[in-house]
Amino acid sequence: MQLKQPQVFIMKCMLFVAMLSLHMAVQAQDLRPMEDVNNVTDLTLDSLEKVRSARPVSGSTRRGGNPVLFLVGNSTMRTGTLGNGDNGQWGWGFYADKFFDQKKITVENHALGGTSSRTFYRRLWEDVKQGIRPGDYVIIELGHNDNGPFDSGRARASIRGVSATDSLVVTIRETGQQEVVYSYGEYMRRFVRETRALGAHPILMSLTPRDNRDANGRVGRVDQTFGLWARQIAEEMNCPFVDLNEISARKYEAMSPWKMSYHFYLDKIHTSAFGAQLNAQSAAEGIRTCKHPEILPLAETLLPEKRPTTGVRREDGKPVVFITGDSTVKNTDREEDGMWGWGALAGSVFDEHKITIQNSAQAGRSCRSYLREGRWDKVVNDVRPGDFVIIQFGHNDTGNEIAQGKLRNEIASAADSSHVFRIRTQEANYNEVVYTFGWYLRKFIDDVRQQGGTPILVSLTPRNEWTDGKIERRNASYGLWYRTVADETGCTFLDLHNLTADSMDRMGQKKAAAYYKNDHTHTSRRGALLNAKNIAKGLKKLKSPLAKYLK
Repeated sequence: MQLKQPQVFIMKCMLFVAMLSLHMAVQAQDLRPMEDVNNVTDLTLDSLEKVRSARPVSGSTRRGGNPVLFLVGNSTMRTGTLGNGDNGQWGWGFYADKFFDQKKITVENHALGGTSSRTFYRRLWEDVKQGIRPGDYVIIELGHNDNGPFDSGRARASIRGVSATDSLVVTIRETGQQEVVYSYGEYMRRFVRETRALGAHPILMSLTPRDNRDANGRVGRVDQTFGLWARQIAEEMNCPFVDLNEISARKYEAMSPWKMSYHFYLDKIHTSAFGAQLNAQSAAEGIRTCKHPEILPLAETLLPEKRPTTGVRREDGKPVVFITGDSTVKNTDREEDGMWGWGALAGSVFDEHKITIQNSAQAGRSCRSYLREGRWDKVVNDVRPGDFVIIQFGHNDTGNEIAQGKLRNEIASAADSSHVFRIRTQEANYNEVVYTFGWYLRKFIDDVRQQGGTPILVSLTPRNEWTDGKIERRNASYGLWYRTVADETGCTFLDLHNLTADSMDRMGQKKAAAYYKNDHTHTSRRGALLNAKNIAKGLKKLKSPLAKYLK
């Protein structure tokens, strides 16, 4: 059947309308803003005047003719207005300078929480550009906030993708101001172009990971959104690209879910000090391994990679037993009539032909200070599958000086909890998240297991304090906390506290005095030897795998 001319015209019109409708639907879909999945209200941008007084003046850290590394990002790089951890959250930019040689380059963190590629470019970028000089470097890591509505509320969304032509003219509902919105990729182009116009070197980075992992332990990636788009712009403009998201995600996947969770604080986006340091290290690793010629001079300003270790000397076929703790484990350990820790006499019970003893305890330390000083990291870095780590703290862990004094007291509990304290000493004034005694034990246990070692909790030694002919017992505090953590984690628990207390009760207060030196806590050589023997006794009773290395 042959159609008449009017019918053909009508059908052509209908086809045109259908195609136009489809085109408009695609365009509408492409121009929809990214969904706001953060579920975090960040009000940092509401205090821009405060921000301008808190952030560094651009280029002010420059030393002579040295370059400056400028950091451009959001709250994962600089949390909050001040970026001082007052809510327990830290951005990785706070730790970035620790990885660079300050004699060769300085690092300025210009990031601001709550910013997207759009809002940073519009509100802050011009200020940053004022200090950029030829030879400098600019890291751009934005995208966490490029979502939500285009024209209301935070009004920070960019158009998804990398289009160079898509744009929207929006009127901000709250202010009535008009603004042209571009794609995420277009904002990245502008950062790159304008950095190069100043003679500096841009570096694009993908986003930091969030605390999200599937049933198989895989951490979610941004390789189909912002990570992909940043990479595409970097390739298009021949700009260095560091996949920070991938580097950090791989590290998280090697952790237990619990360990990954404490790398974040209060939510699943913002990092704790642990997470911020991890991301800063990942950024440094990405710079070091990137092969783009434009980034190579920056890589040369990085400090040499160092893994702090205990210095243990390994022998083939022999595991190591690492001993951690305080002065009751390691003391002066020299004079026959001096103070001794039982770790110095561990060779009296362990067969050193079968196992290597590494006494890494340190007098005066608590879990918190042992960790803060990097002593725990040295142990963990040395642990290999088949090794053992004895964990014994308590004498210096609880008290009323959490935010002052020697900064070693923790929250007196076995619970998995924490609190932000303002530390004020003559030397420093800063914020610190302090955890419970039980939390630190959990961390130590988890770290050892991740390395393939076997952790063993050992309760603190009893003090030479007596009531009604019986030596003191701390079973309602430390004893309870140790047992609670051991039960919850399935970790071996050796109750040295009660084993030695039983020995003391049998000999009586008068004879027991010879087992202490100078005070009620520190042991004489005889007391240290008794504790070492009770360690052996406890290991045998528990049928611990470590017991086979006893004499």
